[in-house]
Amino acid sequence: MTAHAELAHYRKTLPSTPANSATHIDRPRPGDGPELWRLARDSRTLDLNSAYSYLLWCRDFAGTSAVARDSSGRAVGFVSGYLRPDSPGTLLVWQIAVDESVRGLGIAGALLDGLSARVAAEHGLSSLETTISPGNLASERLFGSYAARHGATLTREALFAAEDFPDGGHAPEVLHRIGPLHF
Repeated sequence: MTAHAELAHYRKTLPSTPANSATHIDRPRPGDGPELWRLARDSRTLDLNSAYSYLLWCRDFAGTSAVARDSSGRAVGFVSGYLRPDSPGTLLVWQIAVDESVRGLGIAGALLDGLSARVAAEHGLSSLETTISPGNLASERLFGSYAARHGATLTREALFAAEDFPDGGHAPEVLHRIGPLHF
């Protein structure tokens, strides 16, 4: 199955509702950077990087990131990630956000499923990692559900303590490792 066919398969997993019936998942383009920055800003939970970093991310890491678009082509969600240089079979999910108007419709799960299927088809994929701050229950549920759908084990370990961050205003980050993955 081609990566496009796999993405189409995961797109079908979205519940059919007027808000997302035409949602399409594909690779981000540099022109998507401003919308991804807006989605991150409006999430009120993500660390907001510079607008410039989202432009670069859409250019340099498009192969390991995905964007969900509505029927007009507007970005309504994204997931950014990269293959870990010291563990090329591991996809590190950096950020995931969904526009408030379409939250709760399964878009975040479809983004994760579609992206990991594409990365598996193009590069091979044995595990997925992300970091989650304690108390972020939505992310905990999202990644727990992903592990269950893929029949994989989810382990957690402290990665960065609050005092590791120089600005003093950041919560600790817990590494969530999901694997082994089989596609």
